[in-house]
Amino acid sequence: MRQTLGLLILLVCCACASGPTGESEAPSRSFRVALWMHGKGTWSDAEWQAEFARLREAGFSDLFIGAGPEELRRMVRLGGEQEMRIHGWIWTLNRPGDKVAQEHPDWYAVNRKGQNSLEYRAYVNYYQWLSPFSAGAREHVKRNIAAVAEVEGLASVHLDYVRYCDVILATGLQPKYGLVQDHEMPEYDFGYHPEARRLFEEKFGVDPMMMPNPQLSNEWRQFRLNAVTDLVNELVLIAHAKGTKISAAVFPFPEMSRQMVRQDWDKWKLDLFLPMIYHNFYEKDVEWIGFCTRQGVRDLDGRAELLSGLYLPALSADELEAAVRASLANGAAGVSLFDRNSLTDEKLARIEKLVAEPRR
Repeated sequence: MRQTLGLLILLVCCACASGPTGESEAPSRSFRVALWMHGKGTWSDAEWQAEFARLREAGFSDLFIGAGPEELRRMVRLGGEQEMRIHGWIWTLNRPGDKVAQEHPDWYAVNRKGQNSLEYRAYVNYYQWLSPFSAGAREHVKRNIAAVAEVEGLASVHLDYVRYCDVILATGLQPKYGLVQDHEMPEYDFGYHPEARRLFEEKFGVDPMMMPNPQLSNEWRQFRLNAVTDLVNELVLIAHAKGTKISAAVFPFPEMSRQMVRQDWDKWKLDLFLPMIYHNFYEKDVEWIGFCTRQGVRDLDGRAELLSGLYLPALSADELEAAVRASLANGAAGVSLFDRNSLTDEKLARIEKLVAEPRR
């Protein structure tokens, strides 16, 4: 009897050690692989199903798709058949061609020269920035996010352009516009909406436009950072109230983001962060991707997952592999690739190889 009881205990212990399937000793292979892509309203269900199957077979788990709510509902339905998570990608504060917003010029951001973003297009014509200080603009943004969050089964509402216009462009982009931005130029320094100036003066006793060097004021910078952070955290509440998670594409790491685009993203209460670590924009090498990933992971301190955003046009298949490895080694939960149009067969095969590797 004692021998039988001992054998039973041994068998139970072995079963517990091996798990329900007896495979817990096998190394885990899971990391998330995501892709940014724009919706293709002309595609049939069969075309989408074939695309989802191709990506899923290679190991992709998440798609960030730029499309309206109705098209996203179709994507969720079709993607679910392939166990693909679909995220609704939306431009948040940069709203080119937004006919509702354009009826309200007072909703738009204003730069240090007093120029309105609807009338003065910094860098490119599609830069048309709403102000986080405008009550009307904030309500408009909230309605846009709520409409996407209502899509049942969506993995997250994915915020993009949730910041100010670039105060300082990436070094690799400045020559394209004939610029040397070794200081903050007034035409690119936004956040001087009349309501922002009024509220700041009410609190600190000075209109920032009247300061001799407002770009040097820590209080004024933080005041503007807080306006975006407060808006984002209100959007989190809207999405969560509808049972939907919320994510965002952000700049490479928080300190850099604060300086370049007034984006204080480690203070945001999101479920998932995707820093766009587009190394070639900054004239950096692939190792820089690991540095930025580690800094973002440290600043988030376990409050949310991070997927390193990688820029496919600047990466060979070998460099893509190195970038993925650097991201994972520095704490990323996975990677997200920009975008589908640059996902060659060779790069797709390299992703498939990496996902198939045993990981512990």
